[in-house]
Order: sequence, then C-alpha cells, then structure tokens
Amino acid sequence: MIYHLITLFPGAFDSYLGESILKRAIEDKKIKVRFYNPRDFADNAYKRIDQKPYAGGPGMVIQALPVIEAIEKAIKSTKLKGVSVKKKIQIVWFTPSGRQFDTSIAKEYAQKFEHVIFVCGRYEGIDARVKDAYSVDEISVGPYVLTGGELPAMLMIDSISRQIKGVLGDIDSLEESRVSSPDVYTRPEVFVFKKKKYKVPTVLLSGNHKLIDEWKLSNKTGK
Repeated sequence: MIYHLITLFPGAFDSYLGESILKRAIEDKKIKVRFYNPRDFADNAYKRIDQKPYAGGPGMVIQALPVIEAIEKAIKSTKLKGVSVKKKIQIVWFTPSGRQFDTSIAKEYAQKFEHVIFVCGRYEGIDARVKDAYSVDEISVGPYVLTGGELPAMLMIDSISRQIKGVLGDIDSLEESRVSSPDVYTRPEVFVFKKKKYKVPTVLLSGNHKLIDEWKLSNKTGK
C-alpha cells in the first residue's frame, strides 16, 4: 500500500509515522508514504495558494489548480494507466458530510486498492471544483470539525495499515477479528492504591477459555 498525502503541512506527520508500528511498517516496506505540497504548484513567487471565497465569508479557500496538479503528480507516480487508475487508486476527500469511516471501510481499502491519495484541506476548505476533476470518496472521521485533514489522514493510515498482512506481525493482533474485550489486565494479580485493593477479574485467572470468551463478549457488549 502506498499512501499519497496532498498537504500544506507534511511535517505534521513526522512524529506519528516515525514511531512504533507504522515506522516499522515503513522500514519493512509494507507501506510507503509520499508527500505533495500544493504550494510547489503555485503560479506565483510567494507560493500562495489561498484566496478569498466567492460570495464572501470569513477565512480563505485553497485554490483548485495547485491541488489538482498535486493529485496529478501523485497519480503519475504510480505509473498506472487507463482502467488500472480507477481500479487501484482511491482519492479521499475529507468532509464532515462524508460517509462515516469505520473498520469495514479500512478493510475495503486494504483489500481493494494499491494507492490511496488523501486530500488534506485547511482554512475554509478546498475549492470544490477539485471534485469535478476527479472521482473522490468523501469521508468523515467523526461528527465534528477539525482544523485540517492531516489528523483524519493519520487515522485512516493507521486503521488501513492494520489490515495489511505483516504490519502487526501477528494477524491475531487484530482485535476486531477475534473475541476481545475493551478491558485488559496484566500482572500483578492484586495491587493496592490508597488503601484499596484492585484485583484482576477471577474468571480471567480460571483457565476456562469458554468462560473467558463469554466474559469478554459480555464485557464488550456491556451486558
């Protein structure tokens, strides 16, 4: 899987991609990440790519052409042509009105596409004519508004990458593919904090896997 990030702030990804599982996945060449800054496609010496919105309103809007040219460069870098472009590349457009991202979408992306292009907006957004130039998947990562598309892109990269064989090392690490509970415990069996004892649930010490699975399921559903 190769992720292509259209962003004004590529440095925002440094810490997250440079740590833990995603860092290892990049080093092991399970995933690749490429960046394209719309400012590099600006037609002025100041690298300015934002303008006031038509019909008025606060803030600034990112111009369509620099973003389109960044997307075009990403597509060309894949060296795919014709039908393969549509079948193996997905362009993600972040918007609060898009379909809600979840694990099923992450699995769909991991199984279906080889390249994902994330268009990360900022300010008041990106000129909507970009969506006229390309077929995009409009995605929301939650019922709230963020200052940019970088965090949603990181979230999707993390979730999709987990579905790629070898990224987690052990495929059984996928909580959604096995009986699991949101609550987990480890040693010591008992500890004391402010004169109160905190114990591991007895069933987890029983060795009875049937009862343990039943506990995990009931704990997961809240029953």
